[in-house]
Amino acid sequence: MQGPVGILALQGDFALHAQLLSDSDVETVEVRGAEDLTGVSGLLLPGGESTTIAMGIDRENLKDPIRNLAKAGLPVFGTCAGMVLMSSAHLGLIDMEVERNAFGRQIHSFEADLKIDGLDGPPVRGLFIRAPVVTFVGDAVRVFAEIDGSTVGVKQDNCTAISFHPELVGDARLHLLALGLKQWPELPASS
Repeated sequence: MQGPVGILALQGDFALHAQLLSDSDVETVEVRGAEDLTGVSGLLLPGGESTTIAMGIDRENLKDPIRNLAKAGLPVFGTCAGMVLMSSAHLGLIDMEVERNAFGRQIHSFEADLKIDGLDGPPVRGLFIRAPVVTFVGDAVRVFAEIDGSTVGVKQDNCTAISFHPELVGDARLHLLALGLKQWPELPASS
């Protein structure tokens, strides 16, 4: 039997992710300390305030356990602030650099339909709230989502990050793929 998906629950919209996964019959557990990572089948780093979440990760001594699990192949999925945390400057789970709040302040939030490379079906509705964009990716990183020339979805091995909030529009498709619950389609090579 597969273990529950861990959702980092230090700050941010972790409860919405838990509800979305529950609606897809996926068991979850809130991660507040290293002991909560035992037996998880995947880890979700939610949106919120990246500086606050990073301070919580440091305070709870979660940085090394998260890195070690990712290095061992555990699927890790970051949304919005989670993308910032997965970058080279923080946890270093994906070889990328990001620009925080790239689309502007909260008042500049917007929704857009996104074509996800390799994903069949309707577009993914992306809700962008003070969203980051990826400004650099290493050779091993695959870009699977862009909007207006900005990179908003990337994958490197077992780690996936997006700059938008599918949990706010009720679309679990990327969650299921990124957390290893469904098979990723073949992604094109980065150019």
